[in-house]
Amino acid sequence: MDDEQPIQKLLSYPLQKEGYDVVAAADGEQALESFDREHFDLVVLDVMLPKVDGLEVCRRLRARSAVPIIMLTAKTEEIDKVLGLELGADDYITKPFSMREFRSRVRAALRRAEMSPDPDVDEEPLERGDIRLDFSKRTTEVRVRLAEKRDAVADADLPKMPGCGFAASRKVEDRAAQFRVLLRDGAEQFAGSAADIHQVGYP
Repeated sequence: MDDEQPIQKLLSYPLQKEGYDVVAAADGEQALESFDREHFDLVVLDVMLPKVDGLEVCRRLRARSAVPIIMLTAKTEEIDKVLGLELGADDYITKPFSMREFRSRVRAALRRAEMSPDPDVDEEPLERGDIRLDFSKRTTEVRVRLAEKRDAVADADLPKMPGCGFAASRKVEDRAAQFRVLLRDGAEQFAGSAADIHQVGYP
């Protein structure tokens, strides 16, 4: 997507020669309209597009799609590149550039996209023992049995301390210690690990 016809043809020809279908857009509005109508595997955006600039087009596309985006710019200031990357661009090419570099960056962006999981496809939860990881919900469940009988811990013999309104017993700390061991053992089944802080819990 470039507002300069010679550059459009220059970029489109080598891609079409390699078998890619190329849809050109002369301004930001046309680019957004084309994206609404068709499915794209890669978007190449010039920063200085008329009507809607390339940075704004990038922001709008990234808000609704994970399509790889390569930005083209004649600006060499670092802040311009940082802004584009922060808005969701995957790569930046500074003009002037060679066709060899352009084709290589296009191939690399498409390769990374193929290796990335499809965000529209829900991954099946992973279960190992008493641990369940739900990737789509980004949640972790740990199933731990602290007692064979329901409310067994609450019904344990916890003697009252004189002058205090709470019960004190090593049984509670023993149960907590067992719970920490179970969580650590379960976490070791995965690449990560669990850490606990005494009298605080798991951060």
